[in-house]
Parts: sequence; structure tokens; C-alpha cells
Amino acid sequence: MPPKASDRTWTRLEIAESILKGNLLTVYNDKVLRLNSWSSHHPGGELVIAHFVGRDATDEIDAYHSDDTLSKRVPRFCVGTLAQEEESFASLVPPIMLGFQLSKSASGDATWIPLDGPILALAHSRSLRQQTSTSSSSSPVESTLSFTSPQPLTLQLEDLFPAPSPPSLSSPETQKAHTMAYRELHRQVKAAGFYDAPPYGGYFGDTCRYALLGATALALWWMGTGAEVGSWKRAALIGGSAVSLGLFWDQLTFLAHDLGHSSLKGGNWVWNRVAGMLVANFVGGLSLGWWTDNHNTHHLVTNHPEHDPDIQHIPFFAITTQFFSSLFSTYYNHIKTFDSFSRFMIAHQHRTYYPILALARFNLYANSYGFLVKKSLAGKRSAWWWFEVAGIVVFWSWFGYGVLGGLKGWKEVVGYLLVSHVCASPVHVQIVLSHFSRSTEDLGVKESFPHRQLRTTMDVICDPSIEFIHGGLDKQVTHHLFPRLPRHNLRAASLLVKEFCKEQDLEFAEWGFVEGSAQVMSVLKSVSQQIELMGLVAEAEAKGDLSQGK
Repeated sequence: MPPKASDRTWTRLEIAESILKGNLLTVYNDKVLRLNSWSSHHPGGELVIAHFVGRDATDEIDAYHSDDTLSKRVPRFCVGTLAQEEESFASLVPPIMLGFQLSKSASGDATWIPLDGPILALAHSRSLRQQTSTSSSSSPVESTLSFTSPQPLTLQLEDLFPAPSPPSLSSPETQKAHTMAYRELHRQVKAAGFYDAPPYGGYFGDTCRYALLGATALALWWMGTGAEVGSWKRAALIGGSAVSLGLFWDQLTFLAHDLGHSSLKGGNWVWNRVAGMLVANFVGGLSLGWWTDNHNTHHLVTNHPEHDPDIQHIPFFAITTQFFSSLFSTYYNHIKTFDSFSRFMIAHQHRTYYPILALARFNLYANSYGFLVKKSLAGKRSAWWWFEVAGIVVFWSWFGYGVLGGLKGWKEVVGYLLVSHVCASPVHVQIVLSHFSRSTEDLGVKESFPHRQLRTTMDVICDPSIEFIHGGLDKQVTHHLFPRLPRHNLRAASLLVKEFCKEQDLEFAEWGFVEGSAQVMSVLKSVSQQIELMGLVAEAEAKGDLSQGK
């Protein structure tokens, strides 16, 4: 009887060679998984898998999947075990991070092709490697690799082996210690029952709040559009309805967030996805499919300028001067161009920050519908896609035709639309507050999962009585370490996380809302000032002052 594929042993070099041939391999608990057949069906999105090709994804897989999935589904993709000499597997660089995506030919063969933009990451990786002596390589495989006659648009074997880590990243031994301590912390979190939802799922009070806001919005609109209402009373009633509806949407966004992470109903993915689409699509007019695709990518490559869509807000915001180089986004598959409009907007970003975030819901519509259109054009119209589209149609039927259609004149319609959407904006402030002031440095694939999340995320200190305003995301650090934890258990779990940070000498960043907001504004202002500096340098060069040494 021929040996099973799962009986094979793999060396690091063999994994790299197999990836080069188009296999999506990742390591989980010393097992090698091949995920080609699952990638396009993955509920968290294809890019989530792409970013962990060739990497040890044990902690990420454990954090994002239920015990049922880990025990029943994950083993189906096992194609072998790491060889004994790979006792501590050193992650490879995923092709997506080098600017390549997997493509299938008509014959079914898989090959790596360049993304639509220039392969900046690949060029940078090769440049670093050429500057470093191969004799200092941590792997005997790497010492045999050379860069003679590189072909810029072809993925080569040596590209998959990471360049030396930056000096700011602690030693591999320290990163390994963080990893092992995090796994013990995860065991403690499970043992404490934090994955079990509180009575009524903890949502009894939240559900009452949702119902009150929704009922108030409907009642005020009904009274305001009555035939016997005076103009001033009508304006007050309709305005109150718009405010209530906006706050209703804001609070429901946090619920959709929880459902997108499958943190309710014992982690049952199907139940969470259906409920999430009912909330996001049918009630909010947004695509939950887009949100999970976008948000899970953000969670796994947090604050990486080239990979995290949640910080790629050119032309309106830039939290690092790296965006001045017109970075290529692997999420959007195009260059985030730093042009004259971007230059103007970013020069004033610390002034336009809150006004732009107030209108951010309109950007969510654009991203949601663009995502669904892109899926359709790619021929990926699954049952979930049709359910999402049906939800969008239902939303614009009740909100567009019903609510806005029942108002008088365009001024009233525009006013209701703006007020309701501005009042739904606190969630956007909450999300960026947790990340905009944190590190955007790329420390490479050798950085441990807990180190990356703690380095790029912060908590907002608030009293439990007003925690609902933040939707539970004031505990973002714990949420990023354990994204499936029910929202109402995050505060208790964060106490364990703080102890973990003390023991591992890791920063646990937490600030009050005012202090945290001040930090964000400081970062925005600092980056905007670089625009002015660039202008002064350009002016000096034009005058010849720099070349003359003045």
C-alpha cells in the first residue's frame, strides 16, 4: 500500500520548493497543511491564507478557529509532518508579501504571477540580501542561495527565505519565549471559561438598547411625517429620528463585528454568518462578507503599511511617511498614489480627522458594494453572495424608498441622510483610536503573534458603565490576541493578559479616551509636518541652496 500524503516528512527547503510550484503550504503544530482547495472558500477571506503561506501559523489558527473546526476540519488538509531537524520551524516569506498571487492556467497548473503593481517588496528583499553576508545566514539552505541574474518579475526560491530581521526585533529565543508563554495564556483563558458567553450571551442589556433606539427612530419619523405637524415640530421630530437611527446603526455595527468573528452561539460559524448578514446587510446596508475579508486581514497584518487595509487611507490620512512613496496595497491590488491631492489633504489631516470620520459610513458603502461587484465579475456568486445582495436590496427598500422617500423635498432628505450617518460614526473613531498611534514598522515574519499584536494595538481606559459606547472594543489588545472571545468577557480576560505582559516584559498600551485621541492627533500632525518640510527642501533645491551648502 502506498504511503499516505499525511505520512510524509517535510524539510524547510522542501516546503519552499513546493510553494514555488504553486502549493499553499502552512505549518500548524508541526503539521504541514496544503490549503489550495480551501483558499477560495475560507470564511475569513483568501488573503488571510495568502499571508501565512510558508509560515508557522499555529497561534493564528488557534486564535481564529473553534475547537470543533480545529479537531474536525483542519486535519483534512494535512499533507505531512515537519522533519525532526525542523524542531523550531523558521517561517518563510509568503509570496503575497513579495508582490505575487497564485494563478491557474487553463490546464489547471498553478503559477505565481505579479500583482498589478511593481514588486517593491521583492526588490527590497533582494537588496537587503545582497547587502548581507550569506555566511551569517541562520540556515544552511540560505547560504547556498545567490542572486545572480535575478529576473524581476519571476518568483525565485531564494526570495522565500527572509532577510535578516531589523535590530528592533528581539532575538529568536525571546520571540520563541513570547510564543510559548502566549500558548500557556491561551490555555488559561480557555480554562477560565472566557470562551463561554455570559447568561443571555451578555446581550440582554444591549438588545434592550437596540430595540429602544430603533423604536424611537421609527416613532419620531412616524410622528414627524404626520399631516398635522408644524414645520418646527416636524424638523425636531425628524431630526430626532435621524439621530436615533444613526446611534442604532452605530451600536449594531459592534454586534455585526462580534458575529463576523463568530464569537456568539458557541462559535458556530454558519449561525454567526447568517445573523451577521441580517444585521449588517439587511439592517445596515453593508456587506458582512467585505467586512470579514477586510477586518481579518487587518487583524493578522496589523498596521503594516503595504498589507493592512485599515490604515491605507490615502489620500485622506497617512500615519507614516512611508505612504509618501506611493506604496502598493496587496489588499486593494493597486498603488496608493501619493499625488498633489493627497499632499494637500495629508498636510491638513490633523484638522480634517474628525469631519472625515464623521462621513466614513459612506466609504463603507463604497467598499461593500465594490467588494460584491468584484466577486460577481470574478464569477464567485455563491449562495452567500446572493444573500448579501438581497440584504442590500432590502436595506435600500426600507431606508431609501421607505424612510427617505417619506420626507419632503431634497433638503429634508439630505439632512436626514447626513445626520443619521454622522451619528453612526463613533465606531470609526473607536477603531482608528486603537491603532493610529501605534507602530507601523515591518519586523518581518520572525516576529511572534503576541509581540505583533501588542506592538500595534492599544486599549482605551473607561468605566464599565460606559463600555457599551465602545462596543467592548475598548479592550482591543485582548480582542486582538483572542478575537473570538465574547465581547462581555474581554474585561476579565484582559487581567490575565496584563499579567502575561508583565512576565514577558511586553508593553500593554492603554490610555484614556482623551489621552489616546491626543496621541493619534500628534501622529497625524507629525506626518503632516513632513509635507511642509518636503516643500521647504524642494524650494531650497530649486534655489540651489542645498547644492551650494547654504
